[in-house]
Amino acid sequence: QVQLVESGGGLVQPGGSLRLSCAAAATGRLFSWYDMGWYRQAPGKQRELVAEIISGGSPNYAVAVKGRFTISRDSTKNTVDLRMNNLKPEDTAVYYCNLRSKVDNYWGQGTQVTVSS
Repeated sequence: QVQLVESGGGLVQPGGSLRLSCAAAATGRLFSWYDMGWYRQAPGKQRELVAEIISGGSPNYAVAVKGRFTISRDSTKNTVDLRMNNLKPEDTAVYYCNLRSKVDNYWGQGTQVTVSS
């Protein structure tokens, strides 16, 4: 059983910053060969990729967040963080942590990010 535990969402004003954290928990397992990333889903819209780190590769970002968001990963701790700067109202969504391989695909419970004045 794999659990993804997210934290760090909240309410922030436009131009502000937030940091999301996700920890993958499974007794005795490491996920260094898994891809890890963040997705988001706004009301009435489909879930979309925000940023991801492919196992052994470089980060990928959605065009809408490139230059503002930074994803980082600690494979020794099974964690992935998303640093979000210069937040805009259109970044408002539920953000989901994702852990996947060729045969597995796990999701966190989601954390709400609201950007509003």
